[in-house]
Amino acid sequence: MSATTFGTAPSRYTAARLRALLAWAAARHRNAVILLVAVSLLSFLPGIFQLPPIDRDEARFAQATKQMLESGDLVDIRFQEESRYKKPVGIYWLQAAVVGTAEAIGVPEARARMWLYRVPSILGAVGAVLLTYWTALAFVSRRAAVLAGLMLASSILLAVEARLAKTDAVLFATVVAAMGAMARAYLIERAFRPDPWHPWALPAIFWTAMAAGFLIKGPLIVMVVGLAVAALAIADRSARFVLRLKPLPGLAWMLLLVLPWFVAIVLKSGAGFFEESLGRDLLSKVGSGQEAHGAPPGYYFVLFWGTFFPASILVPMAFMAVWKSRGVPEVRYLLAWLVPTWLVFEAAMTKLPHYVLPVYPAIAILLAMAIDRDALSRNIWLRRAPMWWFILTAVIAIGLIVINIWIGQRFGPITWGLSAVALIAALFAWWLFEADGVEVSFMRMVVAMMVLFTAAFSATFPTIGALFPSLQLARFVAFGKCQDVQAATAGYHEPSLVFLVGTELRHVSGAGAADFLARGGRCRYAFVEKGHERAFVQRADAIGLRYGIGVRVEGVNYSSGRAVSIQTFVGVDP
Repeated sequence: MSATTFGTAPSRYTAARLRALLAWAAARHRNAVILLVAVSLLSFLPGIFQLPPIDRDEARFAQATKQMLESGDLVDIRFQEESRYKKPVGIYWLQAAVVGTAEAIGVPEARARMWLYRVPSILGAVGAVLLTYWTALAFVSRRAAVLAGLMLASSILLAVEARLAKTDAVLFATVVAAMGAMARAYLIERAFRPDPWHPWALPAIFWTAMAAGFLIKGPLIVMVVGLAVAALAIADRSARFVLRLKPLPGLAWMLLLVLPWFVAIVLKSGAGFFEESLGRDLLSKVGSGQEAHGAPPGYYFVLFWGTFFPASILVPMAFMAVWKSRGVPEVRYLLAWLVPTWLVFEAAMTKLPHYVLPVYPAIAILLAMAIDRDALSRNIWLRRAPMWWFILTAVIAIGLIVINIWIGQRFGPITWGLSAVALIAALFAWWLFEADGVEVSFMRMVVAMMVLFTAAFSATFPTIGALFPSLQLARFVAFGKCQDVQAATAGYHEPSLVFLVGTELRHVSGAGAADFLARGGRCRYAFVEKGHERAFVQRADAIGLRYGIGVRVEGVNYSSGRAVSIQTFVGVDP
């Protein structure tokens, strides 16, 4: 059966509707923004309210913000009693602003609601999609710019980062804003574009974005922008375009925004902040595989095909068109954004998937440019690449079903149903690629991804208790309805447990857990991991401890990759 006869009537109707939707979005900026915001929210919101804190980074960020609110100290950053100086204060201020506003308008127990801490990341991810569209308008038509935005909105990596209460989605938005402003300055200078901007508009956007990015994650935004400027200066033998960004007053503005907090934290911590953020965090990531995250060069290239899926599948078809146009100012700028930063991260010892996220808009715009110019390869082998849309969608769908059955010990009918819908959309995207064209086929994949994200983050992961032992322990404590809970944990020390149970959670040994219960009544709880139970029992017998035995929590610690078994013990009144 040929592609032209496969599902003829429904597929033609769907193709016509998708073309009409894209044409509507391309007709006006307002329409484009509406479509991109809608797709972004449909991609990023499912599961945001149900997912408990994710270990380890998200839980650490959220707990540090929670302690900032508890203490009222908006300068110092702490996780329990330890300083947390790996990143500047920006993300903590944003999270504190959201949670504080929620408290002010009467949201009950706002500080304990994980979804509130994720709001800055959601807004950052949506903002990054819109800023990718805005940046793309300097390079391609509005229709292609919408496609570039959709490539980001449907990508797996951004869908994950949008749901995590940490720095990367917000940093991403600041990088795209800075690079979008710099792109216009560069093209006005090098491509002799007309300059419709107020003389201070682009500098204001650029330097404000630089300041915000620096407050979010330190010098990373400077690295991305600086490498792009250096690459362009070498390629063009000139960096005159930088003058359009008014570097001296702009740098003064950036320093005015970032220095007050840095001065305040130095006054509070001395050199502690810089020793931890630059010495123990940044430099150790460059020189060694920090926290077992080392990987050889090529790691990001291999991972890219999954993290930027489904748009990544179009890259082989666009590669030759991009390479042949590498001397064109528009392509040169995007390659300067992409290549140097990518190579630096490939060379660094510590590697995490989200590190290269700030360069994904450059890839999306290059793809959109190739589509806009009808420059995708006609090679018969490369044109078969869309079959990977179906194959990888099937792999993800099967993976979700296996997780339901193997870890969740259940059938998961909603996951099955949503996975089937996503598979059908991906099948049509592949099978009718030649008949319907790249735009319609990619729009089908956008639909498939929105459905898959719902299946994964709403119907699957939040419903499997074994994945979240901390949540089960917190629910056991809440069931006791104690007003003044005191808890200690032995052997299981995930940050999510601190966030869910309380800042005063103590970390002890097995014997220490018995001593902890001996000092109080029924509102004391001890969580003892299986490997520490013998020490607990021996110490309890030695001191004649009376205690209650609670539930046993069995689960998977995905941070360490091992199964966990945690016995809960409860103090008893004298």
